[in-house]
Amino acid sequence: MHSSSRQPLLKSARYAFLGALSLVFLYSGDDHPSQLRQVQERGSLTLLTRNGASSYYLSANGPTGPEYELVRMFSRYLGVVLEVKVAGAFSDLKSMLNRGAGDLIAANFTRSAEREQSFNFGPDYLDTQILAVTRQSEAQPASMGDLVGLRIRVLSGSSYEEALQAAQLEYPDLHWESRDDVSIEDLLLAVADEAIDVTLVDSNIFSSNRIFYPLVGTAFVVEEHVPHAWAFPHGPDDSLAEQARAFMLQASVDGRLAGVLGQFDADDEQLGEVDMFNFLQRARAMLPQLIDVFRETGTAYAIDWRLLAAVGYQESRWDPAASSSTGVRGIMMLTEQTADQLGVADRLDPEQSIDGGARYIVRLRARLPVDIREPDRTWMALAAYNMGMGHLHDARKLADQKGLDPDKWPAVSSVLGLLSQEKWYSQTRHGYARGFEARDFVESIQLYYQTLVWMDTHEHPLLVAKLPGDKPACADSGVFRFLLQPQALAGLLLYGSQARCMQA
Repeated sequence: MHSSSRQPLLKSARYAFLGALSLVFLYSGDDHPSQLRQVQERGSLTLLTRNGASSYYLSANGPTGPEYELVRMFSRYLGVVLEVKVAGAFSDLKSMLNRGAGDLIAANFTRSAEREQSFNFGPDYLDTQILAVTRQSEAQPASMGDLVGLRIRVLSGSSYEEALQAAQLEYPDLHWESRDDVSIEDLLLAVADEAIDVTLVDSNIFSSNRIFYPLVGTAFVVEEHVPHAWAFPHGPDDSLAEQARAFMLQASVDGRLAGVLGQFDADDEQLGEVDMFNFLQRARAMLPQLIDVFRETGTAYAIDWRLLAAVGYQESRWDPAASSSTGVRGIMMLTEQTADQLGVADRLDPEQSIDGGARYIVRLRARLPVDIREPDRTWMALAAYNMGMGHLHDARKLADQKGLDPDKWPAVSSVLGLLSQEKWYSQTRHGYARGFEARDFVESIQLYYQTLVWMDTHEHPLLVAKLPGDKPACADSGVFRFLLQPQALAGLLLYGSQARCMQA
């Protein structure tokens, strides 16, 4: 037998050995069930984590986040269901674990010599750096000594605090503020707003958030190699951590670990500025084959086809075969769950995808309070399309708390960014959300929509084949009042001058 053909057998034997070894740990005492046995007997694994983009949050498609997805895989490996408990502060995680509120901590938790005195750790599954980040300027600190005299704020109980404590031995005048009522996103925003000078952050967290804080950059690397691992209760009972080691080995070999960690990288293309040149290129290459479907579907569900087409472009760039690592697919990027609810059998079929997306928008609009009028109703429905109706309701309540009109899109849009700040999302029912993404999502659709309206009403060569009964947007009831931005029209100058579309 060749060595290559023996590899799967050797791999299976290794997993079998690890599984058999775990039986030794089913009981950690005479009659006291081990951690693993307790999980198996109650049929559930309880994750202790924090609400945030790098750990766990509720998306439009349900619970997600890199830590959540990995622990969910682990619970399936154990054959139990997953339950989640969110700590109010990072520093609360240790006490919650010690009093038995959960089975493990997974919250961008780093393993250190000091923490190994308080926890049993599973295997290292991610290696990052600790970065000192500042507002970008000509004079950047280059070492810990350069931080003396600067305003520094970090998470209380974090590895960042430990790094500063170690540096203070060499630089006694180094001082900082530790906070347990903020998130990493709050600290990055504080740097961007110049409320503080410096914070410390793991490189993976900064990588996934940097596009939202363009004024914040890396000053220097504080620590080169920082291992991330799940934390379990400290003591001789290592049964659950042993199972985590076997699971992580398997997930590393079969690629699932890398898949999850890569799934939550920031999508610079999706979140970047609207590119009108690319839009017109796609309109020329893709829209002619789809325009009749958008028109007919829009007519069927009383949705302006140009708005429907704008949503399709924002979601997939009109690519029928589009897909993402999160499992959404097709022109309207429907999840499998949403497609099932809508009766969409093939998400990659353009007609089915566009029809399903239109019906989903109609459903979302119908779920909004009757007091919300157009066009605010449509913009809020689209925000819910992106981040979920629960988070939209949270944003409306925040707008109301701030004395703004929760029935008006500009008011709701202005507070969406607060859903990523712990001071605010801790007050909401559905917790952390990337509200700024939903805001950008709607704003991009508005721009694409108005571009299509301009092209349509000026008989652009791509859009001249009209269906009977088509009207220019200015004649529609509840028309949207927008002036096309000059930069948006830069790519359209070939076809005419700027135009306003105002309600009569």
